[in-house]
Amino acid sequence: MNALKKNNTWELVNLPKGKRKQFDVKNAFWHGDLEEEVYMELPPRFMKDSMRNKVCKLNKALYDLKQSPKAWFRRFAKAMKNIGYCQSQGDHTLFIRHSEKGRIIALIVYVDDIVVTGDDWEEMEKLKKKLANEFKIKDLGRLKYFLGIKVVHSKEGMVISQ
Repeated sequence: MNALKKNNTWELVNLPKGKRKQFDVKNAFWHGDLEEEVYMELPPRFMKDSMRNKVCKLNKALYDLKQSPKAWFRRFAKAMKNIGYCQSQGDHTLFIRHSEKGRIIALIVYVDDIVVTGDDWEEMEKLKKKLANEFKIKDLGRLKYFLGIKVVHSKEGMVISQ
């Protein structure tokens, strides 16, 4: 990180107040479509004599299914691309969009947790609405905690700690 700072690749600055949002996608894995056929036994309490030779063919991914994370992310990435975001080649969980005003919005996702940042508040609100149309999301407000890292905001800037 010091090398990138030293060669002037970037400058670490405070993001304007209120420009970081955090969302959570409810039941994220249920949004994923399976690419292959997956069958499961009926839960014992649903089993009747007439169903002895029956199994459930899954149409959607479920939690604890090994295909679920990939199915969910594939669905999320498709939704992001459909609303005009480009997926980073360096980090496939990062999506970026340059607004018509020449501003930038960046979104990073880890499983069902999303952080959005940028310098166009209006575009960030549009993104929130578009995500809410696709998925059941909860707006967690200002970024406070992500991937085990605590984020504290102050007038002087931001402090992160683990």
